[in-house]
Order: sequence, then structure tokens, then C-alpha cells
Amino acid sequence: MNKNNYIKTPYNQPFILNRADPYIYRHKDGAYYFTASVPEYDRIILRRSDSLLGLKHEKEITVWEKHDKGVMGAHIWAPELHYANGCWYLYFAAGAAEDIWAIRPYVLECKDEDPMTGVWKELGMMQPFDEYTFRDFSLDMTVFEHKGSWYCVWAEKVSSGKKISNLYIAGLETPWKLSTEQVTLSSPDYDWERIGFWVNEGPGVLKHEDKLYLTYSASATGECYCMGMLSIDADGDVLDKNAWKKERLPILKTNQEKGIFGPGHNTFVKADDGIKDIMVYHARRYDEIEGDPLYDPNRHTYLMELGWDHATPIFDAENNIIAKDC
Repeated sequence: MNKNNYIKTPYNQPFILNRADPYIYRHKDGAYYFTASVPEYDRIILRRSDSLLGLKHEKEITVWEKHDKGVMGAHIWAPELHYANGCWYLYFAAGAAEDIWAIRPYVLECKDEDPMTGVWKELGMMQPFDEYTFRDFSLDMTVFEHKGSWYCVWAEKVSSGKKISNLYIAGLETPWKLSTEQVTLSSPDYDWERIGFWVNEGPGVLKHEDKLYLTYSASATGECYCMGMLSIDADGDVLDKNAWKKERLPILKTNQEKGIFGPGHNTFVKADDGIKDIMVYHARRYDEIEGDPLYDPNRHTYLMELGWDHATPIFDAENNIIAKDC
């Protein structure tokens, strides 16, 4: 497929069907890798392509399956593929077979060159810095490198009172162990973050020129699901909550006219030209959901080319893209 072979969509045409919490990683050799939550919440899948849009039609393989009992036995959610220190890592959330809501972050490691065919070793739960971290419902962990140091951001519910989901950040000692105490980055402060549930989750990090942007998802997972954003100067201390600026309004939300419902849980990747910033996110094409939205299988993966107004990213569903042969 021609690497530039894409068109703008009529807004609500998905890139990959039935894949929520999508994550796309571009490796140093230019290859793209795709992973996401599957509707069964029982395994971790990968796709690989030489081009971003080629991921749509590539064969999908299962690299890991949930346990029949014990931890990592239920609700396999939001996997992310990263590469650090010459090894591959998969970060994901999982419950226990006997306690499906005991959700915590876990790590897999692959030391082989090819993560599609290599051996994945279970490293267990992400190791905390102290006794306060990952004690309650914790998920949606992402990691990023900044100025030679690695950091991770995740969502975790407070363990007393109303179960509010906050975003936290910490440094990394290794890809599987924190090096600092957790710092609260964001809490659901605004009305649009408190619909159904009080939630901040699904962080995604974008670097652009001299700033870092951290997007996140808010509220329950139906039509009210939407995205907010934090930003910080690249020279700022990312472990200092006060150095981050939080936007007062959502940056992306349901647009009935364009047929985009409940957009969220996004990440960012460079286009094949290495210049354009592409947002990867999920959404539905309808809002009439029977039962718990969490178990509705029709959250699909979308791609959106970001616009820029000086140092401000522009999120517009008119910039959704798909391959021309879709």
C-alpha cells in the first residue's frame, strides 16, 4: 500500500472495527505495531505493518492469554507496546479470575527482536515505590521518555470515600518498577468529568516542539465519555503538579452530527512521513446502548490527523482518516 494512500473520512468511518483502547507504536525501523482491548477482554493481540494505514488489513496474532485462575485472570484491558533498553514491554490492566474488579497494572517483557514471534515473560504487577501505590483499582498505564528519564502515568481510584479515579505520575527505575512516590496529576474537577462516574483515565502523551501534552478520558464509557488535556513546557518538572496546565473544557466529545459518540482512550503516533501527528482513539457510531456500555463490543479504532494553531493542538473529527481501499 502506498504510504500516503489515505483520504479524509465521512467522520464516523472507523479504521479498525471492534478494537477499543487502541495503541499504535512506531519502531525505530519504521514498522508500526497495533494493540488494543478485544471485546472478550481475554487476551493481548498485536498487528505489524510497514505503514500506518496498512495495519488495518494485517493479520492479528495473540501473544498472551489470560490466566484460568488467580491474578491476570479477567478484564484484560488497554495494552500498550513499548520498547526500552533493547527489550519490548507490554503494559496492561487485569483483574483476578476470582475477583474480576481487582484491577491492577501488569508488565510483560520480550527480549527477542521480533515481538510478534518472540517469547513474552510475565514480570507481574508493576512494582511500586512504596506501600501506597496500586492499592486500589488501577489501570491505563502508559510510559514515556523525557530528557533521558522514563516516567509512567496511570489512573487509580482513591481507596476511601467516593471512588474517584485520578491520574498519577511517577518516575521509573526500571520498565517494571517505580523510582519515586506517586504524584497526583489530575482529578475530575469539572462537571464534564463527573457524568456517570467521577473519572480521569486513559492518559496519552504527545511531544510537540517545546511542550508536552497529556490527554486523558473522563466520565463514564457511554456517550458522555470525552477527552481533556494537560500541558507543560518541555523544561518544566513533569513530577510537579503545579507545572502542568489543565484545560477547562473537553478537547473532544460526542458529536452527533458527525456520528462520533463517546470518543476517548487515545494515544499519538507519527505518520509515515515522520512529521504529521496522528491521534489514535476509540468511539462508537451510535448512542443507544443496551446494558453496561463497558461490555458493548462496538467501540472502534479511529485515526485523526492533528491540526496545530501555533502551540495548540486541534482535535477535529473532520480530520479522521482511513485508507483509500477501505
